[in-house]
Amino acid sequence: MTEKSRGVHLATLPHEGRLWDAWLEFEDDTPKQQDTYRARLRFSSPEADQLYRTAVIIIEPTYEDVIGRARALNPHQLESLLRSVLPAAEE
Repeated sequence: MTEKSRGVHLATLPHEGRLWDAWLEFEDDTPKQQDTYRARLRFSSPEADQLYRTAVIIIEPTYEDVIGRARALNPHQLESLLRSVLPAAEE
């Protein structure tokens, strides 16, 4: 998997005994004269067998603005977004 297809690494954070990597994933890696750039967050863990993604949650006029907005998310916000995409624990 190439760096471009993996996205931009934002952080590694602990959650429920696992380490998770948070990635910024652009909706289209090769935009063609777009007015906006759209991205979602992707979470992965070496111990998990799936990737979890948010919906597109960052929309900005430039590629750099998207990255800046994503890098401005603090660890608590990233963990909240991770919790929002994980399957609900069975009771």
